[in-house]
Amino acid sequence: MHRTTVLLASLFILLFSFHKSFAQLPLSDQATVSLLTCGPGNELYSVFGHTAIRINDPLHGMDVVYNYGTFDFDTPNFYLKFVKGDLQYFVSTSSYEDFVYTYQYYNRDVYEQQLNLSPDQKQSIATDLSTTLISDKRFYTYKYFDRNCTTMVADVIDAHLEQKISMKNKDEGKSYRKIVIEYLDNSFYENLGISLIFGHKTDRKMERLFLPQQLLEGVSNTLTSSGPLSQPPVTVFKSNAVKHTSLWNNYYTYAVACLLLIVSSKNKIVNRSLLAIFGLLGIFFSFVGFYSYHAEIAQNYNALLINPLFLVVLYFIFSGNDKGTKYASYICLACILCYLLYMVTKPHLIIILPLLALITVLLLRITTTGLAFLQGSDINFVKKN
Repeated sequence: MHRTTVLLASLFILLFSFHKSFAQLPLSDQATVSLLTCGPGNELYSVFGHTAIRINDPLHGMDVVYNYGTFDFDTPNFYLKFVKGDLQYFVSTSSYEDFVYTYQYYNRDVYEQQLNLSPDQKQSIATDLSTTLISDKRFYTYKYFDRNCTTMVADVIDAHLEQKISMKNKDEGKSYRKIVIEYLDNSFYENLGISLIFGHKTDRKMERLFLPQQLLEGVSNTLTSSGPLSQPPVTVFKSNAVKHTSLWNNYYTYAVACLLLIVSSKNKIVNRSLLAIFGLLGIFFSFVGFYSYHAEIAQNYNALLINPLFLVVLYFIFSGNDKGTKYASYICLACILCYLLYMVTKPHLIIILPLLALITVLLLRITTTGLAFLQGSDINFVKKN
């Protein structure tokens, strides 16, 4: 056992020394630095695409891809950490051949832009990436808009340029929310969930390139003192996937579901259940911003629609307080009116409309019918006794 431990320790020191010296290895004049942009995948975490950076030096037999989008699903409390905003991502490496093969296997586009950099710039980027890989800097706390695989690569390139990468791209001038909605056009329920969970800070205009396609276009549109920052993008692999329209994951099934709930909300059990569900969701929307480090989900005005006060309405219903039930419902309706006025200019208004109609009808039914409807036979039982 002791010999094995010593052997492993020696091997670790040898590998560490190799990496240390490799980080200082001068690149040849044949070396290139490229931006790699990958198309979207089927999973939610991959639907926006991916960015990586390639260092290729054929003279030294080096062809490495640095990937800032690595995370460990086996991290304890993975989903709680993700919601809280302290999930650690890290940079990893693979050979260029393995990287491309992975995206070919998953049938996702791969584009390459070779950067027009000076030898000193190439060397400093390669050294920066290599030293990061063997230090604590390889870990970073993921942030949806501000710190992800794309922004981390952009920061590496920016740090070694005379000027910043151009912000000129097809999403320029749009809000973060509008951009996300457009990218999730074929994933309706994911779009609905993100539209509801994101707060008002998502409505600000895009301040930095945070998606792979944006960075590709920004790099293409960047001019340096010596000319374009990159050569035109080259297609390494083109996906042959065909986009299919889902039979269930779309606006129509959602609208029909809301309509069915409107009709069935005449039933007191359904009515109470909806109040409880929406009330609990309202508490989540209202207070998750205090728990999470994600600035995007703080100060969520969608809580004016999916309101924690629904639980107050429910309390008055069960306590038999007709006046309290109606007053609390009127307050909720006033919140919805404020919400609607605020939402007029927001890009997710159309997405929210069926849900807004459902909740409005739910509250109007309470204010017009009162406890006679909501408690039914329970009221009669109380009167007889």
